[in-house]
Amino acid sequence: MELTFPVIDFSKLNGEERATAMEMISDACENWGFFELVNHGISHELLDTVERQTKEHYRKCMEQRFKEMVASKGLETVQSEINDMDWESTLFLRHLPESNMSEIPDLEQDYRKVMKEFAVELEKLAEQLLDLLCENMGLEPGYLKKVFYGSKGPNFGTKISNYPPCPKPDLIKGLRAHTDAGGIILLFQDDKVSGLQLLKDEQWIDVLPMKHSIVVNLGDQLEV
Repeated sequence: MELTFPVIDFSKLNGEERATAMEMISDACENWGFFELVNHGISHELLDTVERQTKEHYRKCMEQRFKEMVASKGLETVQSEINDMDWESTLFLRHLPESNMSEIPDLEQDYRKVMKEFAVELEKLAEQLLDLLCENMGLEPGYLKKVFYGSKGPNFGTKISNYPPCPKPDLIKGLRAHTDAGGIILLFQDDKVSGLQLLKDEQWIDVLPMKHSIVVNLGDQLEV
């Protein structure tokens, strides 16, 4: 049987189809731990700007470093499978409890500004989603948010990952099989190149890229 990754239209939560949408979220959380959101309220213009500036930042500031790392480890000529690293170039922006964005030297002002704006929108969406999960589980509104706040406030950051073309894709994975720690993970992925897969009922399911969608992943803490 072919499994279809759940896609939820967030705008339907504001109309007559709310009950159906809430049931779809409940089913996706219980049976998948993942779902894809469309019409989530984050502007398409902002998402396009984030994508464009992220790719520009990689080309200007990270691409050469990645090539040097590949050359130093001889990865372009490997003959056997590599299991101890990923073919991934990453940058981590921390937003809460304290931002590290002013400490990252090669972030251009425009990129810093747009990523701050993006973080505000993601935080808002994450809090909305947590309250919907509370509603589905019969918890009081704000319960999950309060739990993740702890004594110092929540940990919230953005991991920016680039996956350059790999000469040995059968021997090196972009990102090895893993689960995500934490509470709720919101992923904005490239809409032209698929790569994300989810293990469901012992088979790997492709999470097909959809333009301007946000993929929601329930982290290990939330599952527990």
